Amino acid sequence: MTVWLPAIATGVGSMPGSSAQEAMRIVAGELPDFLHVVELPERGPGADMVGRTAALLATVDVGFGVETTPDGWRISRSVGRQVRRAQSWLSEDLDALEDCARDYNGPIKAAICGPWTLAAQIELPTGERLLRDPSAVRDLVQALAEAARLHVADIRRRVPGSTVVLQVDEPALPTVLAGRIGTSSGLSTYKAVDEQHAEKVLREILFDGAGVHCCAEQPPVDLLRRAGAAFVSVDLLSLGQACDDDLGRAFDDGVGVFAGCVASTGEGPVGDTRASAPVRDLLHRLGLTDARWLAQVAVTPACGLAAASPTWTRTALAACRAVGRVVRHDESDEEDQR
Repeated sequence: MTVWLPAIATGVGSMPGSSAQEAMRIVAGELPDFLHVVELPERGPGADMVGRTAALLATVDVGFGVETTPDGWRISRSVGRQVRRAQSWLSEDLDALEDCARDYNGPIKAAICGPWTLAAQIELPTGERLLRDPSAVRDLVQALAEAARLHVADIRRRVPGSTVVLQVDEPALPTVLAGRIGTSSGLSTYKAVDEQHAEKVLREILFDGAGVHCCAEQPPVDLLRRAGAAFVSVDLLSLGQACDDDLGRAFDDGVGVFAGCVASTGEGPVGDTRASAPVRDLLHRLGLTDARWLAQVAVTPACGLAAASPTWTRTALAACRAVGRVVRHDESDEEDQR
């Protein structure tokens, strides 16, 4: 059973700018029924998806302290300046949430970077990716599961009336499964991860209603369903009909679908009917015309909004909220399709 209202609107995570208070006010104003913790990668290393999750990991195990490199992040085995900065920014983001969510009693979505994307992005001290070392991946998964639980507990403490929904971001998962992550030499790639093993690892992170966001053109929806994801968050604008069968099985199993219907960047107005077409078309193709299926749907932008202009950010979030109204038939959907 989902903890959100049918076809409710929420964000994916990232927002433009560097002010957590300003970004959170926009979220609270445009998405008042399903808040999300803002992420502001424009602030620099440590505010990005990997650095932000590394900040959480370092509170559990200093062995997962990291430092920046020209290519991203590397294990440093200590909590240095860059990790402390990441922790400070995360604290600012949670303070902003707490300020904007006083007396709020709805769902709140928080995001962490998933284990396979972390393993593909973070380097070992040798320069190779964590992905190369199975024992390092096991240690990572154990620390990440504990860090995620502490993060969720912190948000529940800050906003006592809320229900926290954990989103595990796995943009690199399809590439990991396909064996397309390059080694440090650039002359070869790491061995493809077996689907059953990937599923087993994800199952350790997907607890208490957690789900997975993967904005790839062909996200492994069926794998995520089998791993126990409470919801899958996908970009319907690029998905086409490639995952219809997998999404149909997800609906049948009661898995929520976070439907990315509105482009992450753009300009000008967005007609409600046009914006709602991806989710309406999906439900029609799957034969899910009964309104009860909407209880499993949440509406989001196609992906994060970090690259969006301030104007488009408000436009996109308002459009997501309007999509929900259209598919629920809360109001006329005879909107100008500009």
